[in-house]
Amino acid sequence: MADKKPAKKGASKPAKSTTATKKRYDGFTDEEKGAMQQRVKEMKAAAADGEDTVLAKIAAMAPPDRAMGRRLHALIRASAPALTPKLWYGMPAYAKDGKIVCHFQDAKKFKTRYPTLGFSDVAKLDEGGMWPVAFALKKLTAAEEARIGALVKKAVS
Repeated sequence: MADKKPAKKGASKPAKSTTATKKRYDGFTDEEKGAMQQRVKEMKAAAADGEDTVLAKIAAMAPPDRAMGRRLHALIRASAPALTPKLWYGMPAYAKDGKIVCHFQDAKKFKTRYPTLGFSDVAKLDEGGMWPVAFALKKLTAAEEARIGALVKKAVS
């Protein structure tokens, strides 16, 4: 048998708490929480027509972003007809085989300075050791539209 050591005098175990302490994580902003809630709704309504849903989301944007969103939608659809429009975290997005390739984020969505056109890791834009995955959009001229069209085509190639 192993020798038992006597307990030290005055040494006691801390009492176990009978009340559970719940800590709440407050790391997400209200906008981020809203986007996550929106994504849950989108997943539930996945059977709905993506084109109509995306156009309705664009129509609800502030006027400058709405005009840009409409133009981008037409440009993306013309450049890559194989992409399927759908909402992604409350933003107009375009998917290939169910995976998001690119999305449009209006400036108001996360209170940013500019609306952005973003590309996911599914987009085939890899070039060298570093490349952009999002572009700030101040205005859409013919030059920007040509560049976006080329990027979208490359992204789905």
